[in-house]
Amino acid sequence: MIGLSCSGRKSGIIIAGSTSVQPFMEKISEHFSTLYPGVKVTVQGGGSSAGIQATFSKTCDIGMSSRNLKPEEKKLKEFLIALDGIAVIVNRHNPITNLTLDQVLKIFTGEITNWQELGGPNKRIYPVTREEGSGTRGAFEDMVMHKQAISDACLVQDSNGAVREIVANSPDAIGYISAGLVDERIRAVALDSVMPNYENIVAGRYQIVRPFLLLTRDEPSGPIRDFINYVLSIDGQTTLRKVGLIPALDIKK
Repeated sequence: MIGLSCSGRKSGIIIAGSTSVQPFMEKISEHFSTLYPGVKVTVQGGGSSAGIQATFSKTCDIGMSSRNLKPEEKKLKEFLIALDGIAVIVNRHNPITNLTLDQVLKIFTGEITNWQELGGPNKRIYPVTREEGSGTRGAFEDMVMHKQAISDACLVQDSNGAVREIVANSPDAIGYISAGLVDERIRAVALDSVMPNYENIVAGRYQIVRPFLLLTRDEPSGPIRDFINYVLSIDGQTTLRKVGLIPALDIKK
């Protein structure tokens, strides 16, 4: 890994893309900026597809993606920074603690519409999904839906945070978000009796796992290279582990 070399010069880095990766890069950028105050880091959302396109068009310096790149996107430079489980979440007062992947699929296709069908109360299920172009949705469609369409009856939200807020405030809602963003206001359910925790993801037992990528159009240099190196350093990777992700350093063990 090339050493950091910002040397306090006045520079700026624009990072854009996945709203799943965004909060983690905001936290990393705070640490980075305390070490290198001459470099201003701006982190923006927009979704994985938007971040990929912004990287191609050079309207951002670093793109963020929470899905694998498609063949036509592979011209970009990829930096795997972590793995993330996608957690299926319910309101903390919901008694359901375990679902099968098939049950989750049927909830989001609209085949299962009442919690009573799953052993819960006689209440309508309100599924919450992400918008088209979201890396979280793309990974969920690939690994859970298996080419079956998400029902138009699902409520669509444009960020993990928005999905979390709705589920936290709606007793009968269900959604899916980055496992690293699960907090005390909601509850992740086990899928086929496996929880989306560090041990299960590292061991390969949890099935809904996607990459967190940083992207550049060209070989990174200067402050851009320095920032990516910091994310991949022991300090940066330790920060990602503390906030619930599986850092790249652990994956390579």
